Amino acid sequence: MYTPDLAPVADSLATSALIAMLPLATVFLLLGVFKWKAHWAGLTALAVAAVVAIFAYGMPVQLTVLSATQGFAFGLFPIMWIVINAIWLYDLTVKSGRFEDLRLVIDRVSDDPRIQAIIIAFCFGGLLEALAGFGAPVAITGVMLLAVGFSPMRAATTVLLANTAPVAFGAIAIPIITAGNLTGINYHEIGAYVGHQTPLLAFIVPLFLVFLADGKRGLRETWPIALVIGIVFAITQWVSATWISVELTDIIASLCGLAAAVIMLRFWQPKGGDEARERLRAEAGENETPARATGTLTAARTWMALFPYLLVIVIFSVAKLFPPAVEFLSASDVKIQWPGLHGNIVNSDGEVVTSTIYNLSWLSSPGTLLLICGVIIAIVYRVGFSDSASIYGKNLVKMRFSILTVASVLALAYVMNQSGQTITIGHWIAGTGAAFAFLSPILGWLGTAVTGSDTSANALFATLQQAAAERVGIDPTLLVAANTSGGVVGKMISPQNLTIAATAVGLVNKESEIFRKVIWWSLGLLAAMCLIVGLQSNILAWMLP
Repeated sequence: MYTPDLAPVADSLATSALIAMLPLATVFLLLGVFKWKAHWAGLTALAVAAVVAIFAYGMPVQLTVLSATQGFAFGLFPIMWIVINAIWLYDLTVKSGRFEDLRLVIDRVSDDPRIQAIIIAFCFGGLLEALAGFGAPVAITGVMLLAVGFSPMRAATTVLLANTAPVAFGAIAIPIITAGNLTGINYHEIGAYVGHQTPLLAFIVPLFLVFLADGKRGLRETWPIALVIGIVFAITQWVSATWISVELTDIIASLCGLAAAVIMLRFWQPKGGDEARERLRAEAGENETPARATGTLTAARTWMALFPYLLVIVIFSVAKLFPPAVEFLSASDVKIQWPGLHGNIVNSDGEVVTSTIYNLSWLSSPGTLLLICGVIIAIVYRVGFSDSASIYGKNLVKMRFSILTVASVLALAYVMNQSGQTITIGHWIAGTGAAFAFLSPILGWLGTAVTGSDTSANALFATLQQAAAERVGIDPTLLVAANTSGGVVGKMISPQNLTIAATAVGLVNKESEIFRKVIWWSLGLLAAMCLIVGLQSNILAWMLP
């Protein structure tokens, strides 16, 4: 029986927290400074976490190993299960030739690649995040940006930055619902608070995207539409989270943002679109204009080009929003008490922790829903079974190191969480008194950076945020919401998400390079979120619901 100790090293919380940070420091140093391949960085950090767990925290070797195996399994399913099937779905559209038609459809909305970056990565990506989450938006929108002429590196950084604002309400608001379940605070109230935080960042993200796509020139030429889409998204996210539906917030905001783009483009067109396309093409190393599908883009061809993505929206909407379907799918989930681990880790109150229960959501998983979509698409597009299976098998081989990376990072997260390392760091940061209001988003950022999931970050720190707030006299709902909001800007630097983006755009083993490009965006947005929450705890308290 093992009970995590908050301060196992010299009875000092600060010293223990510094020791507990060694696995995270290992990941960031190996990726950002030493430029190691992601799977070696993940495996090395896992080894460091195990050493800290065993020798600093006194966790039995057997429990340490079993914690790692549970995390490894979670990395394989559901995380990589989702990514593998998302990329397979895309490859089916390429094999059928229909993806070239999608280029024409997107060009019909706008042939300016900077606006395409907003429509694909921000609006459509936000819709996918609302319905699926868990890396699927990054994988799918990454390959879509490649199709319209973005270089792999620019596509990866663009989709990672875009996958921020929608994360808090992703997968039908699972992060917020999780926080509500753990703290006992009504999740509608938490969602309303989050809806008064993330929109303050969301409205500027499209401006950042056009800057990433084409630098200062792109920002100067396209800022009006970028600002309009951002403002519409932010306002509808604010309104929906506060008065309509927390679960549907991202769906409403993404669709309204897309509608704003379509309407504005009927009356206004940016300058410099052709030149921007040429610059992107040159960066991508293309000597001639990328091939386009030939022939007239008829209504039938348009429908077939959009079919896979409309199918994904329909199937996920039914699976997540239609109560009978939700009940049917969730009834198939299998709860597995991890052998040798469950029942052997207890908290300070002597209660057995539930994190040692593995949920095998074999039918309700977004990965399984994407697999079903892929099978339907293969049939409709007339891609034979042998070709479909061959594509799937080649993807598994191509993604073998990506799979190892994600599995090792999740194993690292589980060892840190179940040994008590993560909670030690959290309590240390929470001990800053009234200043904790400014620092509280850092916990969400940290939790999401480690686990790749805002939901997991809330599972780790929501109750800690609540207790710290009550101790220093701050509104507990504010800090629980801040944990969620801080997590949205940590997802882009998560090794898990970096690997998904790299795999999708063909930059396997380039995760360290992507990390160095997005880390400053993440830190800048985190600083802004810390300022927002800090001010909302006193000066701007009037803006809270």
